Amino acid sequence: MRFEWNKQTTAFVLPFYTFFRVFIAEDSSSNPYSLFTFMGMETTLAIEIKNLSKRYASHTALDNVSMDVPKGQIFGLLGPNGAGKTSLIRIINQITAPDSGTIRLFGQPLSPEHISRIGYLPEERGLYRKMKVGEQALYLARLKGMSTSEAKEKLKLWFERFDLNAWWNKKVEELSKGMQQKVQFIVTVLHEPDVLILDEPFSGFDPVNASLIRDEILRLKAQGTTILLSTHRMESVEALCQSIALLHKSKVYLSGSLNEIKNQYRKNKYRLMIELSATDFEGPFKTSIQSLQPSLMEWNDGFGILEFQLMDSSLVKPTLNHILTFGNLVEFREILPGMDQIFVETVTEKTQA
Repeated sequence: MRFEWNKQTTAFVLPFYTFFRVFIAEDSSSNPYSLFTFMGMETTLAIEIKNLSKRYASHTALDNVSMDVPKGQIFGLLGPNGAGKTSLIRIINQITAPDSGTIRLFGQPLSPEHISRIGYLPEERGLYRKMKVGEQALYLARLKGMSTSEAKEKLKLWFERFDLNAWWNKKVEELSKGMQQKVQFIVTVLHEPDVLILDEPFSGFDPVNASLIRDEILRLKAQGTTILLSTHRMESVEALCQSIALLHKSKVYLSGSLNEIKNQYRKNKYRLMIELSATDFEGPFKTSIQSLQPSLMEWNDGFGILEFQLMDSSLVKPTLNHILTFGNLVEFREILPGMDQIFVETVTEKTQA
């Protein structure tokens, strides 16, 4: 049978051709109507890093690094100096390119079009000291694609929030270091990026301004911004991050949710508070719990307080049952290790390996 191309054939084929061109063949970072989005399968990851490697002459900065940064979370990028954090951040920002491996941003291969969706606050601050503050803020906003009128409107709000209005026409060199850092934070977030990369954002801030920046980071996270936080301050990690990756010697040694990692490093340590008299505490109670070898044992205003470690979690129930024969239980909780402890333990362990 001979096949003939006619108007009816064209009418039948054209919708399928259009679908293929729009949703599959042209599925790129510049196309918001990708096949995955069309089918309701949009990725839950903001950044996917697979098998990334980077070398500088004889130095390996990144060695087969893989990690996933969930969308809408604050993700802690941790590691000692020289671990590879800055190299990774530079590659995500497309300042340098990897030797091998891939990065995807919101499900799409990283490309120049993504630059406008990223805000980057480097550890080394880089404002032009001789320029006026307002003039420079407008200039940097324009580089991110904002119109002058839009930039002025948003800068006004941010300058009011950070109490910087009086410094608009001052030169940057007239500002204190902390005030310069506030200006740089503003110009980093002004264009409302989908991904915000902060490298030691609290460095040089006094406690009041550090709290201000922390509140702004949490506010941006609540608005849906994905934040990659590189820091040595473990208290910031504990307070802000939902997930982390620990880099050491160019490799990823830990990666995942903060709670999962803490559970992975749990030591079966517990804290207990029981209501009993000083006489009972110093007498039969104290004698009966000596086998626990508590790291803390004290009586304070009607309460006995213990901290101890068990060989196995299966011993919790019988231990509690014994202790409850002496008084009413007020508090009982497991003591999970802090990120500073996990950081030191992991780095020390890998260094000695």
